Amino acid sequence: MTDVELGFRHRFVPGTHPAAPPLLLLHGTGGNENDLLPMGEALRPGAALLSPRGQVLENGMPRFFRRLAEGVFDLDDLRARTGQLADFVEAARRKYGIGAPIAVGFSNGANVAAALLLLRPGTLRGALLLRPMVPLIPEPLPALDGVPVQIVAGRTDPIVPPAGTEALAELLRTCGAEVRIAWLAGGHGLAREDLEIGQRWMEAQEAGGAGGR
Repeated sequence: MTDVELGFRHRFVPGTHPAAPPLLLLHGTGGNENDLLPMGEALRPGAALLSPRGQVLENGMPRFFRRLAEGVFDLDDLRARTGQLADFVEAARRKYGIGAPIAVGFSNGANVAAALLLLRPGTLRGALLLRPMVPLIPEPLPALDGVPVQIVAGRTDPIVPPAGTEALAELLRTCGAEVRIAWLAGGHGLAREDLEIGQRWMEAQEAGGAGGR
């Protein structure tokens, strides 16, 4: 199902497994609402999938917020766009009758998912962040007590150095989130290991109940 009614062009795939938390799929720069659907289906078969397209264009490539340079974000735009995305998720939950989702974000999508955790706590029940960096440091810090977060990072990532990954993990832990980091030998691109790590983490969240809280 494709819809633009809720403010974002998006795809929604109804769930067939009532116990599976819905997944919010957030693509990387240049992606769209279709990119992560196969990964979402593989991560948790039967889960409802909500996949919006970023509303910012950078040289014709969709993103979820503006940046001034590689790794340098327009923080005012980031805050505004994160609020719009959170409002979209709330509206989609009402329209489609789904619970709070687990975010699955890659690169720019992982960064906006981290921003959702930091700026609009309660929007997500957890997050699988693939190649993220610190999007911003809000004041005051939110309370993320027990929110599960799995970060998957590449040791040779030319965009996000290991120190950037560790900084995000420490920030989220300071807020009370339960953060794990998995390190891959590769760089910024997605690999088969991302899916395998994500599948194991998803299974652990469902076994723990209520998204692992």
